[in-house]
Amino acid sequence: MDNVVPLRSVVACVELAEACGEWVVRITEQDQELSRAFALEKYALSYAEGQRIRLGLPTITRV
Repeated sequence: MDNVVPLRSVVACVELAEACGEWVVRITEQDQELSRAFALEKYALSYAEGQRIRLGLPTITRV
């Protein structure tokens, strides 16, 4: 199946959002997407910042 063409190119990003009383960090890179929930915003923000640095991104997107 080397002739399979992806439907879209994935741009790496780190997103932070509040949902149902939790703070969720979503990391998208290459062909993977990972979501992680935190009870406190400061822990979510710290984790998101570390992922932003690891991926070499300029910002975290708040959703």
